[in-house]
Amino acid sequence: MRSLGLHPLAIAAVLSLLAVQSIRSQSVQAAAELDTRVAAFLASRRGTWQDLNVPEVDGRTLHDLILAHKFRRAVEIGTSTGHSGIWMAWALAKTGGRLITLEIDERRHETAVANFREAGLSDYVDARLGDAHAIVPRLEGPIDFVFSDADKEWYTKYFVALWPKMAPGGCFTAHNVTMRQPAMREFLDHLKTIEDGETTMDGKSSAGISITCKAPSR
Repeated sequence: MRSLGLHPLAIAAVLSLLAVQSIRSQSVQAAAELDTRVAAFLASRRGTWQDLNVPEVDGRTLHDLILAHKFRRAVEIGTSTGHSGIWMAWALAKTGGRLITLEIDERRHETAVANFREAGLSDYVDARLGDAHAIVPRLEGPIDFVFSDADKEWYTKYFVALWPKMAPGGCFTAHNVTMRQPAMREFLDHLKTIEDGETTMDGKSSAGISITCKAPSR
């Protein structure tokens, strides 16, 4: 039998390539398993998300925005029991990112943490219990994506605190923008003054989402 006469370096290269292919295959399989787990969890809870959670159509919008822009550093103000956070964390699991989500109510926070765990997304979520009024100004940038769904009277203040920390091309989104109250009018009026960003409105649900994206760097 003739020897192939492969050089040791060639053998090492082949083995390295096989190892890379094996890792990629395992990664693809793990991603598919996570997709199945999250989809099954959401299907099992469909129609049950009360307690200040977003409707499914808005959760999908947040998920799709993160995927479309390949955002990785996301912040949610107002976790509730985790419905919107699950949609965002699911997308971040695909982009290699992570979600910081803030909730002031201990019961809702604990329920959200349990939901993130059951959905298989705990590794992609940093769920913090505390007052967003104090936490938000201390968050470090750069931030790619923000979803504001807490006290409406503070929307403008949250925006002012985080907009300078937003990365070029990043988006600040806010829920319930169709509410007819002075605080929401103040917030929407403020968005009109932003010179380095453009705001669009998503009206797939009656709640509405404002999407303000920062101009990309030149």
